[in-house]
Amino acid sequence: MESKSSTTGNRDNPNRNLHGSKTMMASHFLRALFRIQQTSTSSSSAGRSRRIRRAAYASMAYSAGTRRAWSRALLRKLRSRARLRFPRRLSRAATPQRRDMDQAQVLRKLVPGGPSMDDCKLLEETADYIRFLTTQVRLMQTVMDSVSS
Repeated sequence: MESKSSTTGNRDNPNRNLHGSKTMMASHFLRALFRIQQTSTSSSSAGRSRRIRRAAYASMAYSAGTRRAWSRALLRKLRSRARLRFPRRLSRAATPQRRDMDQAQVLRKLVPGGPSMDDCKLLEETADYIRFLTTQVRLMQTVMDSVSS
């Protein structure tokens, strides 16, 4: 009976594939950094940091795969921005500020694909997104530590 509960617990564990995702994320991110280093020797620092940020998000979304709504939304956003030569930017004045937004609305704005989710799915996707963001931060800290030493 214990082996059955441990098997069920292992299957229900949301972190069970996180180690493989870390490895995949690191691999994608390091390859992207290498490509950025090879191609952008004369570009501005702002353009270079934008490419690094896109590479970090793309590696995170690719490692999560298409099983999560936030990763699908993030990949869709990255692909559509790649097609645009000059992304449209809204000025601060053009963005309406609402002070009475509830917490679910704030999460919907923060999590990729959030506007199309119900509250329960939104919380589940938010937890997964936070887990991948944490992994991404640790990966970037490790890369910076290894480069600086």
